[in-house]
Amino acid sequence: MNVSYDKTSLRGTPDAQITIVEFTDFRCGFCRQAEGTLKEVLAKYPGKVALAHKDYPLAGMDSQSALASEAARCAGEQGKFWEYRDLLLSSSKLDRETLAGSSQTLNLNAKEFDSCLAAERYKAAIEQDLNDGKKAGVSATPAFFINGVRVTGAQPTSTFEKIIDQELDRLTRNSPGY
Repeated sequence: MNVSYDKTSLRGTPDAQITIVEFTDFRCGFCRQAEGTLKEVLAKYPGKVALAHKDYPLAGMDSQSALASEAARCAGEQGKFWEYRDLLLSSSKLDRETLAGSSQTLNLNAKEFDSCLAAERYKAAIEQDLNDGKKAGVSATPAFFINGVRVTGAQPTSTFEKIIDQELDRLTRNSPGY
């Protein structure tokens, strides 16, 4: 199943042949565990694989996960989405104090960051990600769609490589001149 994503939430080459769409919850231990795998995959397939982020706060919109999702998007306004996301996924605390500390670590403009967070500017976008995930059958995080192929949970790198290699082979066979 193909899942739409916001091109501004992409890590990697926008015109990559393979896009991994990840639904994540910042409080999810398995999401943290999967980060190493994703970084390995992106390093192994430079220019061929991109990663798209979608928020999926399992505890709902009033949770620390949802607040963390908003904070990451606010950091994105200052060009630091992925760096902030990485900090969140390495932290076990997601309270406001920790979120503010993470913004300081990345030298974000505190006034702009706090204003963005207070305004709940991205609440509707995060709700849309939740709805997209539900429509796609996501019930746990992390959930991945690799060019539409669903993978659930923190899987080993080999699981991703197998699907990516199959997709690259399929795309090569379907290309003109093959």
